[in-house]
Amino acid sequence: MSARIRGPTFARGRAFAAADVHAPPGSSITKPVAILGDVKENGYYTSNRARFSPDIDARKLGYNPTELPPGSVQYPFHSQREEEETFPILEGEGELRFGERRYRIRRRDVIACPTGSAEVAHLIINTDTATMRYLSLSAMSTTAVCECPGAGKVGVVATTSAESRLRKMFRGEARVDYYDRESTQPPRGGA
Repeated sequence: MSARIRGPTFARGRAFAAADVHAPPGSSITKPVAILGDVKENGYYTSNRARFSPDIDARKLGYNPTELPPGSVQYPFHSQREEEETFPILEGEGELRFGERRYRIRRRDVIACPTGSAEVAHLIINTDTATMRYLSLSAMSTTAVCECPGAGKVGVVATTSAESRLRKMFRGEARVDYYDRESTQPPRGGA
């Protein structure tokens, strides 16, 4: 499904916002157009999405329009330590797994996922027979830590510039000492 976002529209012309997107004077906006076409296919984790924050000069808030096919989710059950997330449901029905609880969700619901550990871990599931559409909004930080409590994984992302980015996913049980693989002897010729 290839829907086009033009200014304030989402998926085949449905209202996305009230005003047109205009580039302010001196802005670095390259184009206020994004294509829903970044299909992430991975079985259960299949979605159609567009990431367009840089294109509209967004620096503090991440925007990600998402389409979930029936029976799918976008990401594993996870929590964020630095980036708060919000999900306005634009179309469809499904289920929110939030910590130990589950909630029925549908069009016009707004889901708020604060930062924290497993008690605020979340997962949106399309339990409907039709495509679910929502907008993923998140605070953007230069450092992010994501935990997947069900799988025991931890992800770390640190970005200091467009050229310098660290992105790693670890199994939580692979713990090492701070001095692991470090020599306890002083280096030859001084520090």
